[in-house]
Amino acid sequence: MNIKQAKEQIKQAVSAYRQKNDLGEYIIPVERQRPIFLMGAPGIGKTAVMEQIAQEMGIGLVAYSMTHHTRQSALGLPFIVHKTYRGEKYDVSEYTMSEIIASVYEQIEQYGLDEGILFLDEINCVSETLAPSMLQFLQYKIFGRHRVPDGWIVVTAGNPPEYNNSVREFDIVTWDRLKRIDVEPDIDAWKEYAVAQDVHPAVLSYLEIRKSDFYVIETTVDGKSFVTARGWVDLSDMIKLYEKLNYAINEQLVRQYLQNAKIAKSFAVYYDLFRKYRSDYQIEEILSGKQSGAIEMRAEAAKFDERLSLLNLLLDATGGDIRDVLTKEEKMKTLMDTLRGMKADLVKVTGEDADNLLLKATEKLGKEMEKGRKSGVMTKETATAIMQASAVMLNMGKRIKKENPKTGLDAFNLIREDFNAENEDLKKAAKRTKERLENMFVFCEKVFPDGQELLILVTELTLRPYAARFIGRYGCDGYFRNNKNLLFYERKTEILQQIQELDL
Repeated sequence: MNIKQAKEQIKQAVSAYRQKNDLGEYIIPVERQRPIFLMGAPGIGKTAVMEQIAQEMGIGLVAYSMTHHTRQSALGLPFIVHKTYRGEKYDVSEYTMSEIIASVYEQIEQYGLDEGILFLDEINCVSETLAPSMLQFLQYKIFGRHRVPDGWIVVTAGNPPEYNNSVREFDIVTWDRLKRIDVEPDIDAWKEYAVAQDVHPAVLSYLEIRKSDFYVIETTVDGKSFVTARGWVDLSDMIKLYEKLNYAINEQLVRQYLQNAKIAKSFAVYYDLFRKYRSDYQIEEILSGKQSGAIEMRAEAAKFDERLSLLNLLLDATGGDIRDVLTKEEKMKTLMDTLRGMKADLVKVTGEDADNLLLKATEKLGKEMEKGRKSGVMTKETATAIMQASAVMLNMGKRIKKENPKTGLDAFNLIREDFNAENEDLKKAAKRTKERLENMFVFCEKVFPDGQELLILVTELTLRPYAARFIGRYGCDGYFRNNKNLLFYERKTEILQQIQELDL
């Protein structure tokens, strides 16, 4: 299965393991909750998926790579205790708590996350001294003398032996205690993740054209040659930083991430072409509806790979606009919830004390954000919205200090004015983004009236959750116009496929 399907399987298993009966006991006892084992090639996103699951389910996550652990760090260190049995004194060996188990308890103590996932990567590469203890752990969730707290599900991962010389083959006894999920690289499943992570449009459009370059592992006379999903994501992050710093992006940089000479060279050549498209097409002119006739003529005459690059440039620009609007929405919701909770207290205090209430509320938001980010249950988007809301509240406090209202009610009226101004800013941003989306469709309808490009555009927007959410909320006439064509096209394709299957 692909990584998206594996993610759903893990979420369902975690949810099932957390179910309790009327007595508050887990329906599947802890010792029978089979640890999940993700078996898959390196760099396909196993760790990233665990972070997503923890955030989406609002549970904790503790992750370790088992290749870094010795028997002592995983099981704990021995020490001697004195005990008496039937009047006789004995020296008995005990063990300190495992570093891994201790990390789970720290999550519980610091963030109050009583349920979560303990993710152990590279579990089939453990050291020789640790290997005998893994069977006990996999069955009873015990390292040394200490057990994984109830409510924490064990998920493990590893690479097949052909990818890692350190892999130990598990015997049937071990496999029989695992819930095994085999994961294969799949570019379509990865693309959804890549879009959500804002992967560089050059990477996305290149892989649309050359899907076979997405994941490659080969053995050559010079050794292993490989390209992984992780490599594409890390390269994307570096390209964005290099662009910001105005550094050269060349084949030497690309080969540091794509360790296959042919693919690295191919992408480096494509990136230069992509950068030229970005300069030539003047994306901002298109989205403002002011593109020249020369740009329209070039798009009409362009080959398919150039058209695909143009579509990705347009989607990247409008995607940034949409994300900004949705972040503003979340900021406004945070502001509204916080200020509503403060209103009753505000009207009771003097104008001078209103600033202190705002400051305390801002500090509380900051602590919530810090806790959420450190525990891993808060997304980057939510954290950004809270930071923006906090900045607005600090400015509200400055205005109150400056204007020195007499009563708390007067202070609240100033706060409401600032809130309304922020709300107007959101409406303007949403209106502008909607107009830019419409201009994108008008341009594409004009230059690509008979091609697949409009269907691709509608499909891409539909597959991007943030874009679909924006269009569902604010609308986009161009999207709805062309969505009818997409539905007709899909129905036509389905009918043709059924006819072929009838073998008439």
